[in-house]
Amino acid sequence: MSLEQITDEVAFHGEGPVWHESWGGLRWVDMLAGALLTLGSDGAVSRLEVGSRIAAFVRPRTSGGYVVGVERGIALSDSPFGIPVHSEPLWSDPNVRMNECGIDPQGRLYAGGMPYDKTPGGAKLFRIAGQQIDVIEEHVTTSNGIEFTADGLLAYYNDTGTKQTDVYDVDAAGNLSNRRLFHKGDGGSPDGLAVDSEGNVWCAINRLGLVRLYSPQAEILGQWKLPCPGVTAVTLGGADGKDVFVTTSKENADVAGSGAVFHMRAEVAGQPTKLYAY
Repeated sequence: MSLEQITDEVAFHGEGPVWHESWGGLRWVDMLAGALLTLGSDGAVSRLEVGSRIAAFVRPRTSGGYVVGVERGIALSDSPFGIPVHSEPLWSDPNVRMNECGIDPQGRLYAGGMPYDKTPGGAKLFRIAGQQIDVIEEHVTTSNGIEFTADGLLAYYNDTGTKQTDVYDVDAAGNLSNRRLFHKGDGGSPDGLAVDSEGNVWCAINRLGLVRLYSPQAEILGQWKLPCPGVTAVTLGGADGKDVFVTTSKENADVAGSGAVFHMRAEVAGQPTKLYAY
């Protein structure tokens, strides 16, 4: 397997790729430009501005449309390509912005922030279920990938400031407990991640330009090098769930491939866990 570039350098800070049929395939964000990007069947990339300086993530909704992370909270659209309506902000601190998210099997959204100045522990991780909003972690630095296993019993999480991937136990109410080390970043910065149906963890290692595949026992099953160091996130999708998509960024190094999307066919993973909708 090898990763190949499938788009031009269309984003400054590409993040959060998600595959969903409701918007025709792959969508991701140009985070620091406040835009959603969608890859069409003809290979063209379209942009949709979300009315915020930040577009932190995008996920489908059970009722149709999508939820998008904006600078200090979320915004909702009732249709896949509609302009989102902003909800009430989750915080008022101008130094903190939204970053990444995940959705559990019950449709609860877990979304976390990061301080612009990267103050250690200066942001929070929230659980959002309709109008019910709870703080799950009081102190996070750069809240990144959080994804759940197919049975909903484990959640993998990257607070990039820790330079490691952690794992939680998850109860029926969606509470996270027993946080513990899953794997160190080995000098890189673990960023976005995905979990497949076999319980393997796909992790983007920023600064090192890597995508790494871990077994549930944290063994390294595979590792792929990209031409640019700013590897931000990875997801599984496609008609059979065997397509791997990787986003990249120009933020810290504008070299060839930065800001593009890369793709490969997965041979060692099962189908992805169900893409839960909010």
